[in-house]
Amino acid sequence: MYHVPVMLEECLQGLDIKPNGIYVDLTFGGGGHSRAILDRLGSEGHLFSFDQDLDALKNAFDDKRFTFVRSNFCYLYNFLRYYGVEKVDGVLADLGVSSHHLDDDARGFSFRFEGELDMRMNQKANRTAADILNNYDEEALANVFYYYGELSNARKLARVVVREREVEPFGDIARFIEVMKSYFPREREKKDLARVFQALRIEVNREMDVLKRMLTQIPDVLSEDGRLVVMTYHSLEDRLVKNYMKSGNFEGKPEKDFYGKVISPLKMLSNKVITASEKEVEENPRSRSAKLRIAIKNSL
Repeated sequence: MYHVPVMLEECLQGLDIKPNGIYVDLTFGGGGHSRAILDRLGSEGHLFSFDQDLDALKNAFDDKRFTFVRSNFCYLYNFLRYYGVEKVDGVLADLGVSSHHLDDDARGFSFRFEGELDMRMNQKANRTAADILNNYDEEALANVFYYYGELSNARKLARVVVREREVEPFGDIARFIEVMKSYFPREREKKDLARVFQALRIEVNREMDVLKRMLTQIPDVLSEDGRLVVMTYHSLEDRLVKNYMKSGNFEGKPEKDFYGKVISPLKMLSNKVITASEKEVEENPRSRSAKLRIAIKNSL
């Protein structure tokens, strides 16, 4: 299977689907969430699903109620206008990397396989993980490892990368791992390697910038009482999503009116994050780190 959808029922409940509504799945992937949304739509409903990965196009549906948009979701507003849609009733985003990407040794997302250091979600993009390792200066590399991988020895790792690429440029996963793993304690080796790969993947795909651009478009595309449902898998994503849902900015500092009421384009349905059940975690380990947050368009 391309990808098992995480917290499927919780996502559908969060969207509160209207049979004749218009919805957007920003991360189509294998189409699991999209198929479930379509199953709940009537003949007048419509679903737009975004994915920049060519592999995902193979999973698209032949359904007049469905439109596949092969693009990065940061262009959400522009594409909806292109299709003549002003407002939608709900937006779903299942962030992070799919199991399909992690299990495809040709894409370079996982340290479990040999292959090239690629990590591009969009295969037409120019910059790969190898390009970053071979061309970023030491400070820029340290920032990538520290901010996106939350690695305490980020500066040391960056220094090592700069030194080793002078001997031989990085190109394949095996050599990169061989260089990196000696700088991690044996008991934390896999966890820290995962953080390094996460940091590079985020930088390659500009994930934090893309997420910010998408979130700031949500108030303009949601109808009154429209809903935003976002699933995150690491603290960096979750912090941005939570702050924006609560305050309308990424710092999490709410602006208040004269009467002390928070002025925000969205309102969280609950301050408590939703996590996967023990049963789902057992059946689908990817759901272990998933956090689901739901917000509704706020009438200001």
